[in-house]
Order: sequence, then C-alpha cells, then structure tokens
Amino acid sequence: MFKAIRDKLKSFRKTIDEEAEKELKEETPVSESSEPQEKEDVGVKEKISSLLLRREVIIDDSKLDKILPELEMILLESDVAFDVVDRISEELRERLRGRRKKIGESLSDVVLSELKEVLREILSQNAFDFDEWVRSRLKEKKPAVILFVGVNGTGKTTTIAKVARRLMDNGYSVVLAAGDTFRAGAIEQLEEHADRLGVRIIKHKAGSDPAAVIFDAIKHAESKGIDVVLADTAGRMHTKKNLIDQLEKIKRVTKPDLIVFVDESIAGNDAIERAEMFNEAVGIDGSILTKLDADPKGGTAISIAYVTSRPILFIGTGQEYGDLVKFDADWLIERIFG
Repeated sequence: MFKAIRDKLKSFRKTIDEEAEKELKEETPVSESSEPQEKEDVGVKEKISSLLLRREVIIDDSKLDKILPELEMILLESDVAFDVVDRISEELRERLRGRRKKIGESLSDVVLSELKEVLREILSQNAFDFDEWVRSRLKEKKPAVILFVGVNGTGKTTTIAKVARRLMDNGYSVVLAAGDTFRAGAIEQLEEHADRLGVRIIKHKAGSDPAAVIFDAIKHAESKGIDVVLADTAGRMHTKKNLIDQLEKIKRVTKPDLIVFVDESIAGNDAIERAEMFNEAVGIDGSILTKLDADPKGGTAISIAYVTSRPILFIGTGQEYGDLVKFDADWLIERIFG
C-alpha cells in the first residue's frame, strides 16, 4: 500500500543527503594554525563545540530552493492537490528556514520529520471520534440522523451498509432511508443491503421527493424508538445546480445531525473537486474514503482533509461489511513514509 510514494520519498531522501554530504566535504576546514594565538588556551570542551558548530549545516533558502521543488513534485504525483502542495511547501519553508542540521543528523530526516508534522496537522484538524459522537448525540436526541453525500459509483451505498453494521455491532438500532430516488437501481441496492443486515428500509418509488423519503424515515424512527437513521442521497443529476438545490432542500427539511462525504481514495483530484462542491453546497462534517485496498497514491486523504477542514472518519478496505476501519492520521503517515 502506498508503495509508489514510499519509493519516491526514499529516492528523495538519498538525493538530498548525498547533496548535503557533498556540500559539507567541499567546505574549507578551518586549520588550527589559522586560529588566533590568544585562543590557544581554549579548553577541550570549547574546541569540540567549535568543531561541531563548523560541522553543522544551516538550512537556508538556497538549500530549500533545491529541496522543496522536488518534494512538491512527489506530492503532486501522489494526488495531493496543487493548492495543498503549495500550502505544505510554504509551511515547510517557514519551519525549516534557519534550522541547524547537526553532525550525525541527516538533512532528509530533518525535512521529512517536519513534513510529517505538517501532514499530521492537516489530517487531524477538527477530528472527532465517530463512536463517541453517536453516544453523545443519542443522550441529547433520538434518532441521530446521518446524511451521506457523494457521487454514484464510489461505494456510497455499500459504505452506508458498513456503517449500519458498525452501529448494530455497538448495540444501536438502525433504519435506512433510500433518499437516492434518482435511480431505481440505487433503491434496490440499498434494499438488498437492508435485507442482508436485517434492518428496516424506508423507500418511495423512483422519482419521488428524496427529502420526503428521509423525513418519513425520521418519523418512523421516532415512533419505533430507533436510534439512528442512515440516509442515502443522489449523486448524479442532469446539472450541478439540480444536485445542489436538492441537497439544500434535504438539509433544510430533515436537519441532519451529521453529513458525511463518501468518495474513492483512488479518485485523486476528481475526489477533491467533488469534496469541495459538496462542502460548499451543504457543509460536510467528515469524510469516508473507500477502496483503500486498491493501493492508492495516498494524497487524496490529505487533500480532502485540507480542502474541507474536516476529518476523515473511516476508510474502506474491502467489500465485506466489516471492512471499515476508523481513520488514524499516524496510521496513514507511517504507511506513506514507511
């Protein structure tokens, strides 16, 4: 998983360390004879400190101008969006400018350590624990209404089923709402999952008002004491405006407690553009990325977290209902950097 970016970072590490070592060897050493006579009585400790100081490498703009463009290219080729790469590069320059690389410390370790911290901050912004959120919300109101948005064909319906299974395994009751009324196939697919899971599905005929379907599901949950409503929505309309207008109406009528964006981790910049669109339309609270088992380049999660300022909640690692893993920033970073 993430082999491509790991290999590129390994090559990047080797290149900048070789350059740093070459520069160090080319520096003219300060001979003892050039030291002023009055300093001959300087103690051993001071002499060692002076030697180590001369062996340090100060990371200045000239070095960063050589390092950062190559690092930017690696990130771009790994599906990190251009604006995000630009922001990461600026942040790295600020953090690294003026830093001293001491003897025995590789330049690549210094640079990549700071890169990890920048990525960790991006991936962890506004993070919250989904399981804890459900527990907390159900103490305040019942049912908790979770709306899933995203384009069709990215695993959204299957993800809803996976979340349903997770909730059921934690002891919660669930009802599904077939809010993607644009396609009859979407209703049938969600119904198939409901049958497998043994949960109730609220549906209307194809072409019905999706807001009405989800509203009916909420009322059903209220009357039956069901804990959570998981609502599907359409992801493909004739025009972008139709899609946005429909989602805005659903949000206004059903007042969801959580809006979750679902897309493929292998979709690259397409997923990033869609995340921005849905976030602007209805405001998303978190994302779930599917198909991580397909060995993506790794940058999609970073970009989506950055452009939405919302956390990645789960990642899909397979087709089974149990193949839904709680996202952890450190987990992703370790697999990217090896």
